[in-house]
Amino acid sequence: MPLNIRNEEVNRLAQKLASEARVSKTEAVRVALENELQRRNGRPSLIERLKPIQDAFAARPATGLKADKAFFDELNGEP
Repeated sequence: MPLNIRNEEVNRLAQKLASEARVSKTEAVRVALENELQRRNGRPSLIERLKPIQDAFAARPATGLKADKAFFDELNGEP
């Protein structure tokens, strides 16, 4: 099935990659798409990446302080 690239910027990028890699534009697009799919499949999900941060936050003991406007005003030295 054919792929028509109608966006001039995408066309320019495909042509630049093809020229630098010394391959056809079709091959350049194929390689770029394969590389992006490999990159995405090897990357943990957002939930997996945030889990260590959530665990570290949950492990901290509660201070009992109420984080309201007065608390933040005091932190900033405001009356």
